[in-house]
Amino acid sequence: MADPAGPVLGIETSCDETACAVLTPDGRVLAEALLSQQEHAPFGGVVPEIAARAHLDHLPRLVRETLDRAGGGPLGGVAATAGPGLIGGLIVGSCFARGVALARHVPFVAVNHLEAHALTVRLPGLVPDGLAFPYLLLLVSGGHCQCVAVEGVGRHIRLGGTIDDAAGEAFDKVAKLLGLGWPGGPALERLAAQGDPKRFALPRPLLGRPGCDFSFSGLKTAVAHLVAGFPPGPLVAQDAADIAAGFQASVADVMADRAGHAIDMFAARHDARTLVVAGGVAANAALRAALAQAAGRRGFTLLAPPPRLCGDNAVMVAWCGIERLRLGLSDPLDHAPRPRWPLEALAA
Repeated sequence: MADPAGPVLGIETSCDETACAVLTPDGRVLAEALLSQQEHAPFGGVVPEIAARAHLDHLPRLVRETLDRAGGGPLGGVAATAGPGLIGGLIVGSCFARGVALARHVPFVAVNHLEAHALTVRLPGLVPDGLAFPYLLLLVSGGHCQCVAVEGVGRHIRLGGTIDDAAGEAFDKVAKLLGLGWPGGPALERLAAQGDPKRFALPRPLLGRPGCDFSFSGLKTAVAHLVAGFPPGPLVAQDAADIAAGFQASVADVMADRAGHAIDMFAARHDARTLVVAGGVAANAALRAALAQAAGRRGFTLLAPPPRLCGDNAVMVAWCGIERLRLGLSDPLDHAPRPRWPLEALAA
């Protein structure tokens, strides 16, 4: 295996974050930029057309400024998220990346957004020399919630996943029910810190069931019925905080239970003892604490990226590009982005 010939530019435009980063082949971040689009706030969620236009407006400037801060030297490759995600944003980011690769005469890597999350913990700056394969991954990113055995670059075995709503979707929808605006996950966590998680009895979907599938639709509906039972108008602050705390506790209990089952399944096939949680919801402190306890009871260690690398970012995209380039893997300039691109498909 050989390192890329120079730093790698990573570009992330799969949803509502416009981001770019330049990493050296050994994982050192030379420069990065991330712009969180505020244009969606009035709508309470991401509007795909608005997101794509915002990427188109901001990406050229962000890339130019990031390359300048990185020193402006030659690149060893360009990596861009090519799926899964909103197709408009994926087209903007991957087309721009292919143009840079063509102009610089360097390889282009079409990065799977989920694999970028999965490989973030291998950054040498997070773990000495990077985490070795294999490891168990709990991926909780946006519309994705799944347990995966990560055996290598492009080698991922899905052990279980959500059968309806993902955890991130449930957080955002419950936050909206509580009048917290958008994005809802971080706001709900802050509110939950002021509440009593035991005041309201909320369901724990699939708790104790075999396997490691997830379901959050019923929990979201239970919160909706609970909120509807209060007088019309904004909730009293303490009521909202108690509901938020109860919801968060329910999600944490379910996640810990499902992860425990996934650990048992993983341990039956592998000697490794590391559980990784990654994705935007992985920044939630209550979830991390519940997972750490579940992992510790089974002799596993929990590992998670720092919160700033849990959400969508370009550092993980550049690093995934480096991992693939080391294996001699690159993609043609006519590679088509994919709004749906499961991790298992990478094996092909």
